[in-house]
Amino acid sequence: MQQAIDFLDESKALSTLLASLSEGDFETPTQFKGWTINNIIRHLHVWNIAVDLSLHDEAAFGAFVTAMMAGVRGGKLPAFEESYLDGLSGHALRNAWIERAEATAVAFAEADPKLRLKWVGPDMSALSSITARLMETWAHGQAVYDVLGVERQDTDRIGNIARLGVNTWGFTWKNRRTEPPGPMPKLCLFAPSGAVWEYGELSESGMISGNATEFCQVVTQCRNIADTALEVTGEVAHQWMEIAQCFAGPPQDPPAKGIRHRADRGV
Repeated sequence: MQQAIDFLDESKALSTLLASLSEGDFETPTQFKGWTINNIIRHLHVWNIAVDLSLHDEAAFGAFVTAMMAGVRGGKLPAFEESYLDGLSGHALRNAWIERAEATAVAFAEADPKLRLKWVGPDMSALSSITARLMETWAHGQAVYDVLGVERQDTDRIGNIARLGVNTWGFTWKNRRTEPPGPMPKLCLFAPSGAVWEYGELSESGMISGNATEFCQVVTQCRNIADTALEVTGEVAHQWMEIAQCFAGPPQDPPAKGIRHRADRGV
């Protein structure tokens, strides 16, 4: 599956960004819930381990879920992940994470895309599972790029995330216990390569056009729509961009305007 290769490439890009950091830099708080860089890399590493277990050992994955559910009571997911990894941090964590990402990518590249795998919520196909890992790596990685004041140079592999945003149009509304107020708005997105990605049909729901990276930032809730240059027309399109959520779990609200941004490091 190409998505497995894209997942690994995104992981490697983030690992390269981290390579020059000091051990102390890994404790830098980010704009994502105050999570440190260590928190973010632990989170990615733990859930890469989990998806690998779901592919290779269903019983072990079940045991992981049981331990996780017991460990996160009270909303302490970072604390559980730190405990699960015995406090692994800094470059030792970075090395363990990227090594596991490489092994996971190889395994999923050879897997049947339609294979059904257990997950914390509903079962997912192997294709959906590795695409979700790509999305999480890219989305959580955004907080790291931002706090370090680096503008990420995206590639067309973010097309996987854009499609996930499109495919979760219905989920966004269902997750909030409501019906879509109309058909999905038409999308006209400009890829990093300059290609044009179009989805949906023009209707009374309106249209969203602009940079594909910014669309991906909105549907992953890395940015408030007001902090992008996306052109949004139509009431339904505006409503969607205010609540879009391409990741599983209970409804989450996007960051307030101005909260998530690239830091000015004075470099």
